[in-house]
Amino acid sequence: MEPFSVYILGCGSALPTLRHYASSQVIRIRDRYMMVDCGEGTQMQLRRTHVHFNKLSVVFISHIHGDHCFGLIGMISTFGMLGRTAPLHIYAPKELEPMLKSQMDMFCQGLEYEVVFHQVDTYINKVIYEDRTMAVETIPLEHRIPCCGFLFREKETLPHIRRDMIDFYHIPLSQINNIKNGAGWETEDGVTIPHERLTTPAEKPRSYAYCSDTRYMKNLSKMLKGVDMLYHESTYMKAHEDRASLYWHSTAEQAAKVALEAGVGKLLLGHYSARYNNEDVLLEEARVVFSNSFLAQEGMVFDV
Repeated sequence: MEPFSVYILGCGSALPTLRHYASSQVIRIRDRYMMVDCGEGTQMQLRRTHVHFNKLSVVFISHIHGDHCFGLIGMISTFGMLGRTAPLHIYAPKELEPMLKSQMDMFCQGLEYEVVFHQVDTYINKVIYEDRTMAVETIPLEHRIPCCGFLFREKETLPHIRRDMIDFYHIPLSQINNIKNGAGWETEDGVTIPHERLTTPAEKPRSYAYCSDTRYMKNLSKMLKGVDMLYHESTYMKAHEDRASLYWHSTAEQAAKVALEAGVGKLLLGHYSARYNNEDVLLEEARVVFSNSFLAQEGMVFDV
């Protein structure tokens, strides 16, 4: 099966601590590496995870609170010093574009690569990125400022050819694509071998949803139905639900409710408040509601 992995670079919230970095992840789908959010320290974490800087082609920014984007200008500058030539595409709320341009004019003159900015409407659910193997769509969230999550979906692939059947019936290689696309094969004796006998089904397309910085949304589960893995902010425990409401964040229990209602395969908790020295209390609350919950921690790699 082709790789589909999530590298946790940072899973803390706004207040810096010695235990967690600010929000950032790398999503690998096959040979494509994409970043979601870019808080301070992201470059150091990239080094630790051994993801080569030049492999990153796209950065998605959920919103323009500093713990989700303060690392971006530094990373752009470093890419320039490393001699990058490939374009870097950035998808973010429109408010970031003039600020980023001003920073680049100040600190990143003479770049030998293009930074391409794509404005994202955080209020609608829409496919904003697509290639031949996958698509990324926005997930409108409810936070103090415009904010959205991102849903990464593999596209359906063609069935797999059964090499033993191809050899047995002496089917020429020129016909393999036709068979993958649904054709059968007629032997010299006039017997038709159906497509289903010549192939095995393709793997089920996988999906991953990133939902950071949002209050609990009763209808969020409708956009997340059946995703294989969900990262949902879990800033507070239930005892501090009043603070979650005040600052438009979620508790671990609320994140688990979303996972349960959406019928996801696995829930990752993150964006922890600095008040907790041990996030196990968040995990315990989440698992009461949704048993297949896990704590995201820096350096972890989760396979979808």
